[in-house]
Amino acid sequence: MKRMLQAFAALWLLATPGVAQNSPVVVELFTSQGCSSCPPADELMHALAKRDDVIALALHVDYWDYIGWKDEFADPRNAERQRAYATVAGRRSIYTPEMIVNGLTDIVGAKPMQISEAIAMHKEQSQPVTLSLARQGDEVQIEASRLQGNSEAMVVQMLRYRPQREARITRGENAGRTIKYANVTEDWKVLGEWDGRAPLSLSAAAPGDAPVVVLIQAARMGPIRAAAQLK
Repeated sequence: MKRMLQAFAALWLLATPGVAQNSPVVVELFTSQGCSSCPPADELMHALAKRDDVIALALHVDYWDYIGWKDEFADPRNAERQRAYATVAGRRSIYTPEMIVNGLTDIVGAKPMQISEAIAMHKEQSQPVTLSLARQGDEVQIEASRLQGNSEAMVVQMLRYRPQREARITRGENAGRTIKYANVTEDWKVLGEWDGRAPLSLSAAAPGDAPVVVLIQAARMGPIRAAAQLK
């Protein structure tokens, strides 16, 4: 019964109407191959990754490596990002699986109904920043402008992701399982700061064919003001 409910929820997530918009809703999943509670959340990411109105990002963390399995996709900076979110929200600990929606809404575990409600809520909110991306050879041209509100300190970030990755886990809590992961992030970097007073125009190196995501986020791990991707 539990698996049937999970399958229904995943289909419901996928079927939720989603019209591509200027700034899709960003869902960050903090997960680990060594966490026995994570596979249901990892599975939901496959459904989220298919939505045009969502940018689904899997950030693998390394703080469970000590319990018997080293996550081969983990990056210590992902745990640092999660800790920064926790600090801003006044949370004393971090955990997996955790989803952060648009830099604001915290969802514990794999809860598709809550995730869909959070996505719908953020879609209803108008974004103060427009953002567009264009490929130019091995570079991405980034253009942004502030539409409303006062100027503020914002951080321009770019990352790449692998749409599909697979791991055969031989030790730890998920020993014996082969798990497929969606949108595993890599090469996350800060391109610069922007206050929104004047339009933003910059280019960044992005060789290869891996999808590119650009986020404009309020400084100090604030809300994500705009997001765009090139697949």
